Amino acid sequence: MIYKDFQNLKLSSLGLGTMRLPNKGINGDTPIDEEETEKMVEYAIKKGINYFDTAWGYHNGESELVIGKVLKKYPRESFYLATKFPGYDLSNMDKVEEIFEKQLKKCQVDYFDFYLFHNVYEKNIDPYLDKKYGILDYLLKQKENGRIKHLGFSVHGSLDVMEKFLNAYGKYMEFAQIQLNYLDYDFQDAKAKVETLNKYNIPIWVMEPLRGGKLAKLSEENENKLKELRVDEEIPAWAFRFLQSIPGVTMILSGMSTMEQLQKNIKTFEEEKPLNEEEKKILLKMASEMVQKNTLSCTSCRYCTAHCPKGIDIPKILALYNEHVFTGGGFIAPMAISALPDDKKPSACIGCKSCEAVCPQQLKISEAMSNFVELLK
Repeated sequence: MIYKDFQNLKLSSLGLGTMRLPNKGINGDTPIDEEETEKMVEYAIKKGINYFDTAWGYHNGESELVIGKVLKKYPRESFYLATKFPGYDLSNMDKVEEIFEKQLKKCQVDYFDFYLFHNVYEKNIDPYLDKKYGILDYLLKQKENGRIKHLGFSVHGSLDVMEKFLNAYGKYMEFAQIQLNYLDYDFQDAKAKVETLNKYNIPIWVMEPLRGGKLAKLSEENENKLKELRVDEEIPAWAFRFLQSIPGVTMILSGMSTMEQLQKNIKTFEEEKPLNEEEKKILLKMASEMVQKNTLSCTSCRYCTAHCPKGIDIPKILALYNEHVFTGGGFIAPMAISALPDDKKPSACIGCKSCEAVCPQQLKISEAMSNFVELLK
C-alpha cells in the first residue's frame, strides 16, 4: 500500500468510502450487508488501508452505524475515521451540536480523525458562513477539545463557491475533498479547483475517482488505445494513475461495493505509477471526445447573455445541462439549479431565440432549455 504524509500522519493513499457498501436492498441502497462489509473492512485493514470515510446521509443513515460497528473490533488508534456535517440539507443548519453528538454515538467513537463541512454548494454557502448558526465555532471548539482531529470540507459547487468558502474559512481548513477524475478535469473544471487548493496549500482528498463507475469500463476502441500504452494496466487503474499525476492529491476515496473491486483497487495501490505527459494528454483527449458525443459545445463566449431578454446566464445553464445529460441524471445539476432565482432558471426561457441568432456554435439553446426543464421534473 502506498502511504502519503499528512502532517504527522501516514495515510493510506486509497481510502475506503462507505457510500456504496454491499447491500441487500433495491437500487444499491439499504439494508447494508453487514457480514460482507465486515469481510471487506477486514481485508482492507489487512492490506494496509487505514482511512474510512462515511457521512450522515449515506445509505439513509445506516452507513455511520454499520462502519462504526464493524470498526469497533479494531484498536481505535489503528484507523482514521472521517464523517461530515450534513449541511447539504438546510434544515440541519441549526442542529450542528445535536447531529455531531449523534454521529459520535452512531460510530461508537469518542472522536473523529477527520470531519468535514459536507457538500459546499450554491444553495448552502451563505448559511454555512452565517454566524447565527455557529457551525464553524462549534466545530473549532470540538477540535480544541480533541473530538475532531482535523477539519476540512467537501465541495460540489462551482469554483466561485469554493473560493468564497476559502476566503471566509480557508485558514481553518486542513484538507478539501473534491470530485476529481480525468473526465471532470476539464468537463467540470476540476483543474481550476486543484490549482486553487494548491495555491492555498490545502491537501486534496478525491471523491468519485471513477465517476460513479463510468471510468471502470470504456468503449472497446478506447480500451484498446490504453492497452497500447500500458498493456498490463487495468482500465479502472488508469483513473487512479491519472490522480497519482496530480499535484496536491493526498487521499483517493473509492466507494467499493464488492470484494472484487476492493481487491483490484488495492492491487493498483501497491505501487505508484503516475502518467507521463504524453499518456496524460491522450487520456484527457479521450475524455473530451467522450463528453462531446452527448453534450453541447458551448465555449462560454457569452454573446448570448447580452441578447437574452430574461438575463439568464446561458453558459452556466448549458454547463449544468451538459453535466446532467452526460451523467444521465444525478444530483449535481438539480442541486445547482435549485439555488437559482426562479427568473434565472431554465424554465424562465421564453424561447425567443435571440441567443441563437448570435451563437457562433449555432447551438439550439432554446431547445436545450426546454429539454432541461423536462429532465429536471
